[in-house]
Amino acid sequence: MSAERQPATEPDGSGERPATTGFMDRFFRLSAEGTTVRRETVAGVTTFLAMAYVLFVNPSVLGEIGMDTRALFVATALAAAFGTLIMGLWARYPVALAPGMGLNAFFAFTVVLGMGVPWQTALAGTFASGVLFFLLAVTGIREVIINAIPLQLKLASAAGIGLFIAFLGLRNANVVVADESTLVTLGSLTQPGAVLAGFGLVVTAVFLVRGIRGGVFYGMIITAAAGVITGHIDPPSGVVGAVPSLGPTFGEAITNLPELLSTQMIVVVFTMLFVDFFDTSGALIAIANQAGFLVDGKLPRANRAFVSDSLATMGGAVLGTSTTTSYIESSAGVAAGGRTGLTSVVTSMLFLLSLFFSPLLSVVTPEVTAPALIIVGVLMARALGDIEWRELEYAIPAFVTVIAMPLTYSIANGIALGLFLFPLMMVFKGRWRDVHPVTYVLFFVFLAYFIWLVD
Repeated sequence: MSAERQPATEPDGSGERPATTGFMDRFFRLSAEGTTVRRETVAGVTTFLAMAYVLFVNPSVLGEIGMDTRALFVATALAAAFGTLIMGLWARYPVALAPGMGLNAFFAFTVVLGMGVPWQTALAGTFASGVLFFLLAVTGIREVIINAIPLQLKLASAAGIGLFIAFLGLRNANVVVADESTLVTLGSLTQPGAVLAGFGLVVTAVFLVRGIRGGVFYGMIITAAAGVITGHIDPPSGVVGAVPSLGPTFGEAITNLPELLSTQMIVVVFTMLFVDFFDTSGALIAIANQAGFLVDGKLPRANRAFVSDSLATMGGAVLGTSTTTSYIESSAGVAAGGRTGLTSVVTSMLFLLSLFFSPLLSVVTPEVTAPALIIVGVLMARALGDIEWRELEYAIPAFVTVIAMPLTYSIANGIALGLFLFPLMMVFKGRWRDVHPVTYVLFFVFLAYFIWLVD
């Protein structure tokens, strides 16, 4: 099924006939895609439920570096609504966007806590990476960069970020704790927080194993409710409330742009761009393949989709959150029948509606978000299965990329080590001609990174 199908003339088996008239049909090409307003609406709700956990998990992650969680809740919802709306109205794909898991961890734990960069400056770096992504998308350089990075390292980066996120979840649940002798060890599993997180993990896993869309979100709701019932979490003051102020975060990205003029921040911006670039590419291609949008292996209107993503990143940074990116959870909406940008418009409206539910933030403790982080880690780690482990010139840099992220507590270190080792392995294998020239440039960039920027 391509994006250029002819209008359907027969019922689709659900009792509905595709829409044939009206402005909405013409704008979103509902008839050409063989879909209906009702089906697109159901798909939009499904996508929202599948990724609504980000409304609470993102403030929890970024709140660990001292950012205001109530302002972050608003920034998360608005960034998701803004980016998803652009994707729906301009690129017209059923793809939703929100501050990315993994990218928020890189922002908080590598850039701010690891490098000592103020979060205000890190927001400026996020904005700059969005600008660069925009330029790459409109100039066509995107294709050159995608071809330069070997698939094995793209897969390793995704899997490594998954392990890092899962590690954060285990730490938040106090399942993994610090130890002077072994660095880390198993915490007490009988502590109330660990028990609650373990309960939430089992509940969430059951939902997902049973194929229930929105399982991560429902798991968080049930875990929070269990925490309130058992007295481990104080009940919220209410369910619906006034929209919190964006004041603590809004505009800090623009104010702090002059702080980016340093070698350290150039590396930070590049890494943000790298991770967002391939995270977005992977999500879009996977969703497009599932929906049948690919034509001769290519995605129609791809530049519009990438530009939408870059504008969302810039907008999110100004609002006060880490990189906004396309979400693979959009595949849940596609599975429910979403085929056009109307799906994204519905999802966007639901993110706007969620702004009035900020009082629920008080019950979303680290123990409640821990299962979501662990499950997201599991989903991202699936990329390990596609790595060519029998070819050591790929396996060695891929393994180092994966293992370095959680063990050095840095996504940037994992990416840098992988891109440093890969051209070396290929040269030693005698396959130096198979390495893209850009990858050799990156080798020297990361050599300088390890010599001058890593303590």
